[in-house]
Amino acid sequence: MDTIRVSTEVPGSSKSTSQSLSESTSLTETINGSHEFKISGYSLVKGMGIGKYVASDTFMVGGYSWAIYFYPDGKSPEDNSVYVSLFIALASEGADVRALFELTLVDQSGNERHKVHSHFGRTLESGPYTLKYRGSMWGYKRFFKRSLLESSDYLKDNGLLVRCCVGVVKSRTEGPRSYNIHVPVSDLGQQFGKLLESEKGADVTFDVDGETFPAHKLVLAARSPVFRAQLFGPLRSENTKCITIEDIEAPIFKDILFTRPSPGVLLLFSNITHPG
Repeated sequence: MDTIRVSTEVPGSSKSTSQSLSESTSLTETINGSHEFKISGYSLVKGMGIGKYVASDTFMVGGYSWAIYFYPDGKSPEDNSVYVSLFIALASEGADVRALFELTLVDQSGNERHKVHSHFGRTLESGPYTLKYRGSMWGYKRFFKRSLLESSDYLKDNGLLVRCCVGVVKSRTEGPRSYNIHVPVSDLGQQFGKLLESEKGADVTFDVDGETFPAHKLVLAARSPVFRAQLFGPLRSENTKCITIEDIEAPIFKDILFTRPSPGVLLLFSNITHPG
């Protein structure tokens, strides 16, 4: 993984008092997949001719279709059928597909002495292989000498087993992530109204024109500096559990409790008495 840091400082400019730094990351990885190709009846495909092949079914790796090609008499006329050839081919449309490959002829004796040609271990030397178009191949014209193959443990019950691994190279660039979080409209006022209606936790009662209104000191103090001074200020009365308010009608006071009172409105409550 490579990290690329981009600075906004202009080359050759003097040092600035503040700098802005943005950051992005280039992520390159392989999407891997494997396929096993069983070739039965080897003796029957032998002698089919140079350049002739048997092919596996197509399989998908990294969003592309692939197929394995086995040439029992070799792929090139100059080898005169001395070697068998083995290739992996891009079977779908694609341009400049970069991938790593591994072709394995499986030892069927159980001794695990497989014949492996791998591109995965050589990535630092040559990098991934690039397939330019559909039908592009990677593999070996001289994968195995045919005379040795036919007397080896790779051939069992007139059959061969080929295992292919493909790693398609994918790259992407990630920048700072932004999240669009919907913030709902505040309903705090409605919640305070429901709290007043429920009278739960009320710790102060207002007596207005013979009608009582239970309320909450902290809520009132948070909403109004006038109530804050009357309930928690240095000149507050020792008894703030029951407060009598005069010169205001009860319905008007109720409306004030259920709305956000302004300091100008609350200054009307200058005639407040606290029963001893």
